[in-house]
Amino acid sequence: MGIAEGEVFVGIDVSKARLDVHRLPDGAARTFGYDAEGLAGLLGWLRTAPPCLVVLEATGGLQLRAAAEIGAAGLPVAVVNPRQVRDFARAAGRLAKTDRLDAEAIARFAAAIRPEPRPLPDAECQALIELLARRRQLVEMRTAEKLRLATVHPALRPGLQEHIAWLARAIDALDTDIDAQVRASAIWRHEAALLTSVPGVGKGTANTLIALLPELGRIPTASLTALVGLAPFNHDSGTLRGQRHIRGGRSRVRAALYMATLTAIRCNPQLRSFHHRLRAAGKPAKLAITACMHKMLRILAAIIRSNSPWRAA
Repeated sequence: MGIAEGEVFVGIDVSKARLDVHRLPDGAARTFGYDAEGLAGLLGWLRTAPPCLVVLEATGGLQLRAAAEIGAAGLPVAVVNPRQVRDFARAAGRLAKTDRLDAEAIARFAAAIRPEPRPLPDAECQALIELLARRRQLVEMRTAEKLRLATVHPALRPGLQEHIAWLARAIDALDTDIDAQVRASAIWRHEAALLTSVPGVGKGTANTLIALLPELGRIPTASLTALVGLAPFNHDSGTLRGQRHIRGGRSRVRAALYMATLTAIRCNPQLRSFHHRLRAAGKPAKLAITACMHKMLRILAAIIRSNSPWRAA
């Protein structure tokens, strides 16, 4: 897709200290400091030729301040997965990598792919997202430390156990903060009650869905499935009909949904009977679980849409 007359696309490569910016179609490039003065300069420069889309890569949270400032200025902004931009650049034969070249690649990606601008999370939602992200980091650290216990030198074991205990206390403290954040919002509190009415869905899954999947129950199921990364992709070529696989999407949401589904298969009569029928029909274990995840997602979306708790069929 070419760039129509009057269309302007901007790509921004974000680093800790600076923002490298590239604009199409004129190819103008600028570098701004990543501070209050630099952001003010960036917004002033963007207004000289108002873009129809500004695209940044998700860079572990570094992009949040810039994206928020651009969105607050009334400019359409989209934050995309860096892998998408890398794959796009490779497909175009652009293998060299510098911050300026990355900004150009992002701008070309914006003009060709035109990702949909999405509203940025408000301050409360962003705080919940960061609390959940920190909890995940601590859980991963605790898991790694527990695995080390089996092989570590005995002299190091007491310190390792002390660290594991500290991590457990920190995770508990974060759980308290997350629960308080959800309870402080009447809307989130109500949604959490609806979601946890489904056998298999605990507070952790409900909080993850509230923070990371605000579209739940508000967009068509097919679109929701694609967002979560449960939409199967064909793997066909000529006469070959390969096995379809899921990929992409919001991995943290998918992981939370996976764990909730495993629990639901044991304790939710609707999911348990559905899983049993699939396995009895000869479906592979992974395919049966994925199908149950689809069903769980549809149930949760229907509950939010209808504003009524789960009832056994």
